[in-house]
Amino acid sequence: MKFKSLYIGLIVAASLVSCTVEDFEENYTDPSKLAETTVGKQFSGMFYTNRAYVFPSYDDYFVNHRINSNRFTQAIGWVNAENQYVPGSSANNNIWNNYYQTLAQYREIEKVYAGLSEAAAADQRIYMIAAKTFIYDKTQKMIDIYGDIPFTEAGKLSQNGGNYNSSYATYDDAEMLYSMMLDDLAAMADEINNINVNSGVLVEFRTQDLINSGDLELWKKYINSLRLRMLSRVSNTGTFSSRANTEIGEILNNQGTYPVVTSNQDNVQWDVYALGTILPANTFQSGLEDWNGNIAGKTILDHMLNNDDPRLTYVFEPGLEAEPDYYMGLDPLLNGSVQNEMVLTGTLTIYNRSTISRNQYFPGLLITAPEVYFFAAEYYLKNGQDAMAQAAYEAAVATSTDLYVYLRGISNNGDSPAAVVPTVGDIEAYLAQDAVSWTAAGSNDAKLKLIAEQKWLHFNVINPNENWAEMRRLDLVDLEFWVDQSNQQGLPPYRWNYPGSEQTYNTENYAVVQPNDKLTNSLFWDMN
Repeated sequence: MKFKSLYIGLIVAASLVSCTVEDFEENYTDPSKLAETTVGKQFSGMFYTNRAYVFPSYDDYFVNHRINSNRFTQAIGWVNAENQYVPGSSANNNIWNNYYQTLAQYREIEKVYAGLSEAAAADQRIYMIAAKTFIYDKTQKMIDIYGDIPFTEAGKLSQNGGNYNSSYATYDDAEMLYSMMLDDLAAMADEINNINVNSGVLVEFRTQDLINSGDLELWKKYINSLRLRMLSRVSNTGTFSSRANTEIGEILNNQGTYPVVTSNQDNVQWDVYALGTILPANTFQSGLEDWNGNIAGKTILDHMLNNDDPRLTYVFEPGLEAEPDYYMGLDPLLNGSVQNEMVLTGTLTIYNRSTISRNQYFPGLLITAPEVYFFAAEYYLKNGQDAMAQAAYEAAVATSTDLYVYLRGISNNGDSPAAVVPTVGDIEAYLAQDAVSWTAAGSNDAKLKLIAEQKWLHFNVINPNENWAEMRRLDLVDLEFWVDQSNQQGLPPYRWNYPGSEQTYNTENYAVVQPNDKLTNSLFWDMN
């Protein structure tokens, strides 16, 4: 694939990136040549630009999650070393640059759409609804990493006629962006219920839509499930608590109007249909496994072992030099030299290669049924609907188990031992144990802790961004970390620093947020 980019220096600030796919499947042309491009082609180009952050990839997992979010949640075990809680510059630059390349693609969709006649714009409105949903999903993730980010004026170099000086973007307040996105998503949730898509446009939309294949019902579920996630994320803040409670209730109690993902068959995901294309998760193996990035953390593995978790053999497998059925995670509190000796034995438990890292059909998961059920359980619990909360909690665990069975079932890899297929009775027995039983938990606080722990078990390494965000928001999973006495950042951070390119190229706007650019600053929704 060829890319055409406009840069100031080697890396541009957020507002200046204008990376467009020039030759994706010989269809997605330079958007500056409006006569040769369409809203639909730019729509697919936006997905393609972000593909390495939808599909599990080397860039995202090895460069980013291996040394950051997977450690901050103890989803993995690693050898302790100095400076381990400071996010690396490569990961920082990769995430930041790709997001703003994707945002620039979205701005091109806006630009082409703005040039349409009124009738054509009405016909192609579905593209704008879908594109905005996807970019808001990605924007939420960026906010949850950094806090305030450039957005409303960012990525507009092309729209500004190539004028660099007018394209440096200010940082938008994170809380304001959440409010804006929630307003827009609520409006789109109503609009899509009444939209009439021209039959010809719908045929094209089905081709260009790489996520939901043009299924309007799935786009409805994507919109409302994303609303549910974002509303839950801000539900404990003074600004949003009332709104979140009201709107979550409207969504969950009116599924005919505001459907959400409630089945793994309806998960919002980018599927791999054929190997050998430009799209499958063929770098996931090196992304997760290289440099021992797939070793099990002791706490997460022990939770599964001690409670006969039906997902155990789908999520983990014995180390390559371990005896069959021997499971041991890496203790995060041990001295680094001791940890390293344990790693070198090859007996530590690893994430299941056939289910996860060597599964070249592993989909790009955006929103899944289990996380929707977890959010529903939390809402019902807060509102005194205990039976509904228990039902949602148990549905979350059941659909999580089903998802891992599905992932192993579509895998083209058989390197790992055969998994133990869980029965309905196995899941029921698991849910009946005191350690995971809703009834045994007793208090609402204890039940919320169950939700947090199960969410952590479900997300593990397959959804690191949401895992870290929910860990910070709820702060209910009991984890102990080795303290790095050599660094001011002795424990995992609350956010990431902005990349150095912002100080270099977006200097004036960065200066405004610089006083708050600290790893120890909590995001606005983190009330712990």
